[in-house]
Amino acid sequence: MLISAASRGVLHMLVASLFFALMALFTKLLAGLPIAEIIFFRALLAAVLCLAGLWRLGLSPWGSDRAGLLLRGVAGFLALAQGFWLLHHIPLAAATTLTHLSPLFATLLGIWLVREKVTLLQLAFFALSFGGVVMVQGFDYRITLLHLLVGISASFCMSVAYTSVRRLGKTEHPLVIMFYFPLVCLPLSLAALLLDFVSPTPLQWLYLLLLGLSAQIGQYCMTVAYQVAPISRVAIVSYSEVIFSILLGLVLFAEHFNALTYAGMALVLVGVIGQVLWKPAQHRGPLAVGEA
Repeated sequence: MLISAASRGVLHMLVASLFFALMALFTKLLAGLPIAEIIFFRALLAAVLCLAGLWRLGLSPWGSDRAGLLLRGVAGFLALAQGFWLLHHIPLAAATTLTHLSPLFATLLGIWLVREKVTLLQLAFFALSFGGVVMVQGFDYRITLLHLLVGISASFCMSVAYTSVRRLGKTEHPLVIMFYFPLVCLPLSLAALLLDFVSPTPLQWLYLLLLGLSAQIGQYCMTVAYQVAPISRVAIVSYSEVIFSILLGLVLFAEHFNALTYAGMALVLVGVIGQVLWKPAQHRGPLAVGEA
């Protein structure tokens, strides 16, 4: 069975969004642990899995564009730390929404750095979904100006990381790109961890394991998505994580929002479906399913 590169990227991003929503869920359930500790154990598991995969494939973990790989790692660390902080202070869906301004920055950076062409209809679909995200946010007294600024900062860092993945995809294996994320996170989080360590309970150890596994699956699918399809095509699909987070927050934390949330969900879905169905003139040829 053959599938176009753009469609393959969309499918990978949908899977990534689901597992990132699960990662956010487990992060929120770990609110009793310091942020640095959660990042450290999440990065430790990621490093082990990446190195095991690279060893199995006989690949060097260091890559060729080390400056670009380090930039991706640093940007990812900053985005993760700010995103985890938000998850510990505001509702799950609200935190996810605030950090999903990144596709806007990613699209703009993609136009500037990667020279991707975006049609007016694509921009209209993007604006529709972005407007839906704003409506999902609604008016919530639990969210302060500080939360908003941290969310914007996290979104920008995410967009830098995503754009770096897109550029690095031309020369680096996905596992190499993924490896540099824990490579940066481990020493930075360890320094803070030594100052404030809390011994996890058995249940928290389970949450840490599930967080690491869901994050690793999400990272891999996201990396592949940005490698095989244009940023403007897959970035908007990542908005589906907002929907997943709203449902998880409603079921597990009884997080309720106003009517704007449900109208916003509809706009997000319309924008995502429109973006997926629209096929611009510039598209890649078909790839066999399962190709790296």
